[in-house]
Amino acid sequence: MNSFTFTLFIFHVIILLQCLSFTGAATCHPDDEAGLLAFKSGITQDPSGMLSSWKKDTSCCSWKGITCLNSDRVTILDLVGFPKKPERSLSGTLSPSLAKLEHLNVINFGDHGNITGPFPQFLLQIPKLRYVNIANNRLSGPLPTNIGMLSQTLEDLDLEGNRFTGPIPNSISNLTRLSSLVFGGNLLTGTIPLEIANLKLIWAMKLGNNRLSGTIPDIFQSMTSLRFIDLSRNGFSGKLPLSIASLAPSLLVLDLSQNNLSETIPVYISRLNRLEKLDLSKNRFSGVVPKGFVNLTYINILDLSHNLLTDPFPILNVNTFDILDLSYNQFHLKTIPKWVTSLPAIFSLKLAKCGIKMNLDNWKPVAPIYYKYIDLSKNEISGSLERFLNQTEYLLEFRAAGTKLRFDMGNLKFAKTLKTLDLSRNLIFGMVPEMVAGLQRLNLSQNHLCGMLPATKFPASAFAGNDCLCGSPLSPCKA
Repeated sequence: MNSFTFTLFIFHVIILLQCLSFTGAATCHPDDEAGLLAFKSGITQDPSGMLSSWKKDTSCCSWKGITCLNSDRVTILDLVGFPKKPERSLSGTLSPSLAKLEHLNVINFGDHGNITGPFPQFLLQIPKLRYVNIANNRLSGPLPTNIGMLSQTLEDLDLEGNRFTGPIPNSISNLTRLSSLVFGGNLLTGTIPLEIANLKLIWAMKLGNNRLSGTIPDIFQSMTSLRFIDLSRNGFSGKLPLSIASLAPSLLVLDLSQNNLSETIPVYISRLNRLEKLDLSKNRFSGVVPKGFVNLTYINILDLSHNLLTDPFPILNVNTFDILDLSYNQFHLKTIPKWVTSLPAIFSLKLAKCGIKMNLDNWKPVAPIYYKYIDLSKNEISGSLERFLNQTEYLLEFRAAGTKLRFDMGNLKFAKTLKTLDLSRNLIFGMVPEMVAGLQRLNLSQNHLCGMLPATKFPASAFAGNDCLCGSPLSPCKA
C-alpha cells in the first residue's frame, strides 16, 4: 500500500474517533500526561509549534494531536509531519515513557524526517494499538526479534522510509490481525520469512526498496484479501511463485520491478483480471508476453521495460492507459500498435528501442491532446515532428533520441507545458527557435542545426555535434 493510502486511511479513522470522543475532563490521566511531557522533552526542534499547547497541569485531552475517547485516557496520538516542508517538522527522539499511554489505539509520527533512534520498544508495551505509523523518519537499527509481541489488535504497521536493517523477524507472523504491512524504503536484508503466510487478513504488502534477496516464497495461497503487492527494488531472483495465481479475485497492484527475476512471465498472470498496475520492469524476464494479457481489461499501468521479452506482443483490450512502457526489450513492433494509436486516452507512452520502423507523419493518434510523456528513442522513425507537437496541449516530455527524424527545427512549435525535449542524434536541420529557452531540459546534439543560438541556460553539450551552430554557450558567431 502506498504511504498516502495509509495516511488517508488513518485520517478517516482519526476523524471518526474524534467525532465520537468526549474531552470534557478537567485533566487527563496523570500517567498519560507524564508520558506525553516526557516525549516533548525528547523533541529538540518544533519549528511549527506543534507541541506549544502541551503544558503541564492542563488537560492533555485538549492538546494538539491528542484525542481521548470517552474517558480521561489518551486513545489517539496524531502528530504527522510535513513531508513537503521538512523545515516545519519535529526533530528529536521518541521517549520510552510513551509506554505509559496504555490505552492508545492510534499512534502517528509519520513524515517528520528527523526523528532518530532505534525501533521504539515502547510500542511492544501498549496493549490496544490498532494503527502505527512511524514512516519517513530516520529511525535505524534492527527490527526487534519479538516484534510479534506488538498488540494482537494491530491492523496497520507502517515503518516505511526509515533506516531499519537486518531481517524481517519471523515473529511478525503472530500479528494475525494485520491488514497492512508497510516496510518499504529501509535497509532490510535476508529473505521474506515463510511464516508471513500466517497473515491471512493482509490486503497490502509493501516491502519495496530494501535489500531483500533470495526467491519470492510461495506464500500467497492463504492471503486471499491481498490487493497490493510491492516487492520492487530488491534483489529477488528466480521465477515467480505459483501461489500468486490464487490472488486473481483480489489483486489490484503487482510491482516486482528492479529485481533479478527471470524465466518467462507466467501464463497465470493473465488470470489476475482485476489488475490495475503491473510493473515487471528491470528484471530478466524472457520469452513472449502471454496472449492472455488480453484479459487484463482493467490494466492502466503496464511497465515491462528493460527485460528480454520477444515478439509477438498481444493486442490489449483496454480503454485508457496512464502508463504503457515496453522499452528496451527484444521486440520488433515495426509500427506503434494500432490498438495504442486508437486509445481515447493515454498519458505516458514509452516504446524506446522496440524495433519500430515508420514515418511519424503517418502516425495519427486518436487523442494526442492527452499525451504527457512520450519516448520513441532508438527506433528507425523518420519524418517530421511538427504536426504531432502542434496537436498536443499538455505534453511535458518528448524523447526521440537516436532516430531518423528529419525536419526544419526553426518551424517547430510546441505547448508551453513542455519541459523536456530530447531530439539528439537525428537528421534535424535549420535554426534553433527561441521558444526552447522555456524548457527545463534540452538535448539537440548530433544533428545538422545551424545559425546563432537563442539565449538559454543550457550547457554546450545540449548543442554539440551540429553543423554550424554558434553563440553562447558555443563559440561566438563570426561577424
